[in-house]
Amino acid sequence: MLTELQVAVLGGDARQLEIIRKLTELDAKVYLVGFDQLEQSFTGAVKEKLEDLPFDELDAIVLPVAGLQPTGEIETVFSADHLRLKKEMLMKTPAHCIIFTGISPPVLTKLAEQTGKTLICLFDRDDVAIYNSIPTAEGAVMMAIQHTDFTIHGSSVAVLGMGRVGMSVARTFNNLGAKVKLGARKSEHLARAIEMRLTPFSIEQLPQEAESLDIIINTIPSLVITAQAIAKMRSHTLIIDLASKPGGTDFQFAKKRGIKAILALGLPGVVAPKTAGQILAGVLAELLKKDGLK
Repeated sequence: MLTELQVAVLGGDARQLEIIRKLTELDAKVYLVGFDQLEQSFTGAVKEKLEDLPFDELDAIVLPVAGLQPTGEIETVFSADHLRLKKEMLMKTPAHCIIFTGISPPVLTKLAEQTGKTLICLFDRDDVAIYNSIPTAEGAVMMAIQHTDFTIHGSSVAVLGMGRVGMSVARTFNNLGAKVKLGARKSEHLARAIEMRLTPFSIEQLPQEAESLDIIINTIPSLVITAQAIAKMRSHTLIIDLASKPGGTDFQFAKKRGIKAILALGLPGVVAPKTAGQILAGVLAELLKKDGLK
């Protein structure tokens, strides 16, 4: 239980609702900021204005998965208010108060450093990344179906990267009957591809492989789908880039060549916000229980 803990949830999307539900079920006192247009209510949670929060009593602050916008504003889909977390607000919080977010853009990292606050990025955790790879893979399937006029079954698909997301995506498309090739750099990743009954190839060979591919799914956050590779692709080839912004594709050249290339960010929150929220809520609750904060 999280009895006596006081947590402020600032902005966010539908995933935040699962976090609020979990925290209130565990008897935490929850303050909701940026939820004035939300009709749903939670026992144990109260809506507040940002400036009216009891910052000096907070044990934790939960931000949206994207942290703060470059302008310092807090993104929320349940309010039209412009919310901005300021240095002086964090300076009022107790020394043990922890900030939770999904990722930390530079503006948030700097703010935490200036105020001496512990910042926990949930998306950096292996367990969260592995759990999230499931809705990400399903989202990639959804996009492949929406943006092609052929079946996944029997199509030639290349997955670039054999990390936590790449492995789940490759397995999913393989199970759907696609002819999956796995592009990677490390020898152990190429070996794992063989163990999974996939066809491995080195990333450097993508230009040679490109002309035979129907779908390319990238998970590597660096430029790997280059102009040289795009130039060899057939007109119907679809690129789905799952890597963090700005992705790993030469989008400008793809557009010039008439190749459809999509930067698909935040798929778990798009295709399965409830599940994605439950993943974050479960991990967040365990961290709060473990640390005890007070």
